[in-house]
Amino acid sequence: MEKLLTFPDLGNMALSIRAKAMLFHDPRSCELLQQVERIARSDATTLIIGETGTGKELIARHIHAQSGRRGPFVAVNCGAFSETLIDAELFGHEAGAFTGATQARSGWFEAANEGTLFLDEIGDLSMALQVKLLRVLQERQVVRLGARQPIPLNVRLVAATNVDLHKAIVADRFRSDLYYRLGVATVRLPPLSERSGDILPLARHFIEVYSTKLKLQDVTLSPDAKVALLSYEWPGNIRELENVIHYGLIVCRDNVIQAEDLKLTGISHRTQLHHPRKPAPGAASPETADAFQQQLAALVNSMIESDQPDLFDRIESGVVRTAFETCNRNQVQTARALGISRNILRTHLKRFGLIGFDGVADPVPGGTRRDEVLQH
Repeated sequence: MEKLLTFPDLGNMALSIRAKAMLFHDPRSCELLQQVERIARSDATTLIIGETGTGKELIARHIHAQSGRRGPFVAVNCGAFSETLIDAELFGHEAGAFTGATQARSGWFEAANEGTLFLDEIGDLSMALQVKLLRVLQERQVVRLGARQPIPLNVRLVAATNVDLHKAIVADRFRSDLYYRLGVATVRLPPLSERSGDILPLARHFIEVYSTKLKLQDVTLSPDAKVALLSYEWPGNIRELENVIHYGLIVCRDNVIQAEDLKLTGISHRTQLHHPRKPAPGAASPETADAFQQQLAALVNSMIESDQPDLFDRIESGVVRTAFETCNRNQVQTARALGISRNILRTHLKRFGLIGFDGVADPVPGGTRRDEVLQH
């Protein structure tokens, strides 16, 4: 059974750009989960790298949950605080340390003692704060603003970023020594488009979540909706998928989400389903092959679920007929496209009534008889 990660207070969370759920169904995701759980068993400082909406905080929470640490999990978005406030928020302050500091206050490092501190958007820290953070990681103690006495810490740090830190280092916006200190264990979280095996399981999860809220029952995805989901680039990753499914549930009819209900408005599609182009010379890339395989699996699963009779013959007939028409009913080109011999192709063409036993193509629907051009 696939692993599901969600936030503990999911029902009370406001809308955000964060991914609220992760499922590990795709082989690449399963390998990622195994890597994360191996890292979790250590105390190594961890850096999670991934696009917005891919589930970085969920991974950080899972690392904490699997680590066995007794303290709390504390999440801090480094981009949410002003430059003047984040210093005091992270490290704490004493009374009178600055205007308005009427009483002493512990920072996020102290709050996470014995547990895990998750620093999201670590690439947004100023160079001055990067120096202080590096010192805390090296010395395992923190000094509050306005104080001189260090406070010892037992905190595991997990940081995350969607910024290319190598480029930030070259541009003198991020310290290389801090990068190497943070990246003792690095988790690279691939975008949703690169783990397409997770798309449909996640879609079903969000259908279940929002069906309950909308008081709907037994909502399903149509075959064309499954193909559309698997073909889409998902520039907004899991968060965008959640929004798309939520909207689809609102506008769908008869408890079936169709492709037109999904309102896919992002950059592009991985494959042009409705206007296919002639394939370029050479083999398809592994990514394209995986996408086609996922689309085919979705269609076959839908046909199985709808109890289609003579399923194998229907699929085989569809492949042969489509290839024959795409290749302008030319036997040699069709055989080459399908990767079979011309003799085997002719057997299938006769079986499906596309040519007569004399080897001549049947009349074209809506037109006059068109003879097969034989090429040698």
